[in-house]
Amino acid sequence: MRFSRIVVVVLMSGVVGAGLAAQRGGGTRITAGQECPPGTTETRPGSCQAPSTAPPSIVDYRPKSTLVTVEHKVPKAKFPVIDIHSHQGQLTQDSMKRLIETMDPLNLRVLTLADNISGDRLVQTIAAINASPYKDRFRALAGINFSNVGPGWADKAIAQLRADIKAGALGVGEVGKQFGLRITKPDGSRLKVDDPDIDPLWDEFARLDVPAFIHTAEPQEFFQPQDTHNERWLELSLFADRRNNQPGQVTFEQLMTERNNMIRKHPKTRFVLAHFGWHANDLQRLGKLLDEFPNVTVEAGAVLYDFGRQPRAAHDFFVKYQDRILFGKDSYQPDEFPYYWRVFETADEYFDYYRDYHAFWKMYGMALPDDVLKKVYYKNAVRVFKGFPTTGWPQ
Repeated sequence: MRFSRIVVVVLMSGVVGAGLAAQRGGGTRITAGQECPPGTTETRPGSCQAPSTAPPSIVDYRPKSTLVTVEHKVPKAKFPVIDIHSHQGQLTQDSMKRLIETMDPLNLRVLTLADNISGDRLVQTIAAINASPYKDRFRALAGINFSNVGPGWADKAIAQLRADIKAGALGVGEVGKQFGLRITKPDGSRLKVDDPDIDPLWDEFARLDVPAFIHTAEPQEFFQPQDTHNERWLELSLFADRRNNQPGQVTFEQLMTERNNMIRKHPKTRFVLAHFGWHANDLQRLGKLLDEFPNVTVEAGAVLYDFGRQPRAAHDFFVKYQDRILFGKDSYQPDEFPYYWRVFETADEYFDYYRDYHAFWKMYGMALPDDVLKKVYYKNAVRVFKGFPTTGWPQ
């Protein structure tokens, strides 16, 4: 069984020594609103004390809970599922057969390839799916090449989008996180999410009546200092390429403003925001966004850790916006899907999340009603994207 690693204060060299020195000095007094010095913790109101032995590091502290609760493991989703956000690379007959062997026990009916592929590669992928015995089990989304955005770029991008949709793509798959973050224009400036040179392409999505699945930014803590207050400290330490907190880099709020400006300029274009728009930690903010933009739906991939730590608020949000939420997983790891089913379907308390560098806290079940589960698992995807199987679903 996996146990969450609780963040301890020992994140920097020298902290332990400082803490022990503080203890030898009889502890430290603080006033209301102050924090204890590094290496100490508040043992009584206003009194900070260091542990008598060297504390473990953030990666070694794995406490085993003594709490005994009722468990309802959910290895298979209650209803069939469309995963609109899966990364599989190039599919072959053999790889599809192996995927089906892992999909069926999970009740995954359709995997949607959200890789940024276009042109010949997309045509080959769709041809492989259609030539297989599993043509109803896989779908593909297209991609967009944001290189050299400027005069003349939109006409070429629109022509490619039309060709990709004609080839069988259901829309555009996860416009990547580098869009807005690091992609530049020919003059070296950052390509902004709401750049006017892209506007004709977003309008073409409306004319074709296909959704644009976009990934803007990263979790907001990836843009904050990597200090002892950052709840994603361990992840940022493990994966340096996820740090977006250097001086001069675009901020989280800049990206959110640009994204919202883009949506506002194109009210007839249907946008799907990957990863809940990175607002799963602030559902009130996301609710205001959905209220303002009726052309937006959101996808739940890779933010389960936020739903599971606020089960009552998440439950109410899913119920209120049940027509605006799509299921997606992102990374395809079969042993991780049951955590989603358990959070969505049960009222279980205080159980582990599957990656402790994402979340050192525990999960709680949201106990969603069946009608909501059906919409999140498959009904909304069938409505938002044209081309999924329309028959054979539970009513």
